[in-house]
Amino acid sequence: MTHRWLAFCSLCLLSVTVGPGFAAEQPEPAWKYSAAGLAPFWQGETVTGESVLFIKDAETGIARAAVLFPIQEIRDVRSSRGDVIYERGRDYELTAGSRELVLPAGSRIPVRTALELRKPAKSQPYELTHRDGNGEILFGAALEYADMQTCITYVTKEKEWDSPLPKFDPQRLPRVLARLKSQQPVSLVVLGDSISAGANASGGYQQPPYQPAYPELVRQKLAAEFAAPVSLTNLSVGGMDSAWGLTKVDAVVAAQPDLVVIAFGMNDSAGRPAKDFGEKISATIAEIRKQRPETEFILVATMLGNPDWIRLQQPLFPGYRDELLKLQGPGCTVADLTSVWTEFLKRKRDWDQTGNGVNHPNDFGHRVYAQVITALL
Repeated sequence: MTHRWLAFCSLCLLSVTVGPGFAAEQPEPAWKYSAAGLAPFWQGETVTGESVLFIKDAETGIARAAVLFPIQEIRDVRSSRGDVIYERGRDYELTAGSRELVLPAGSRIPVRTALELRKPAKSQPYELTHRDGNGEILFGAALEYADMQTCITYVTKEKEWDSPLPKFDPQRLPRVLARLKSQQPVSLVVLGDSISAGANASGGYQQPPYQPAYPELVRQKLAAEFAAPVSLTNLSVGGMDSAWGLTKVDAVVAAQPDLVVIAFGMNDSAGRPAKDFGEKISATIAEIRKQRPETEFILVATMLGNPDWIRLQQPLFPGYRDELLKLQGPGCTVADLTSVWTEFLKRKRDWDQTGNGVNHPNDFGHRVYAQVITALL
């Protein structure tokens, strides 16, 4: 892994946080917890605030975007900041039962062409070379992609899903679950890279809708669902990988965790072999357990980065997930975002839920992270 790669991942975060505890920097008064927003997208009939980016076809001039499931009824279509509510007929058109929305002439919804999501080679601070060699992927350091995206809340009768989804198993995390059910304090520690540190979540920029990143969303949901005091220590730092995580054992132990979320893989994917990744995570768990044998773990199999970015070695992502699955057992389980993102990219494009164009989630993606992790409890 080169210094240039680490510098890129670290600089992605410099504008959104100071220090490792990103979640604590959220402007709390502006954000209100929503049970609906953190309800698993794969359950029930309603999908809340799913993000899309409308792309205009260069030949036909028609702008369209697709959601995950067939739409039976639209509840709400609005800007990602929530300040503009769009109207059916005026701003978008929908054929019931379709996954696709089309924009009529004069729509107020943001539209881009695929060409506008590219930049000339070497024209950006970081070389985000497109896999086809034709220029670079447009980089969004803050909320540039969010401002191009639209959020859709809809009702669907069909939620067929081909990739694995989280399943609750009370035997996986029995100690944490018992503490939550008895409303005892739970100390949550998150150790990860820039995704876990909160990159591209709107709250980090003090901009609407001021949503925290997934670690704070997890804390809020567990506290709300169980009426239990849940504290969060977020030790995540942008640009870091599984090797760095192994060096942070003492900091994790110092927080006296009941539950540790370990979330690496995106930065490792520049070339770390899957077996080595698994060994680093296994060693981190073992070292923490030496000092805190009662601690339980959720291991995050990371979201997929943009498949069009040449820097990421895409086959490594499922390899990392499979290594984490080998570590499952009493007191340890896996939050499989890799499989969720694999299915996302079968149905949609990376630009629909990206935060920066290459390797971070937007607000919707951070909510999906929280949904998958909390489903395990």
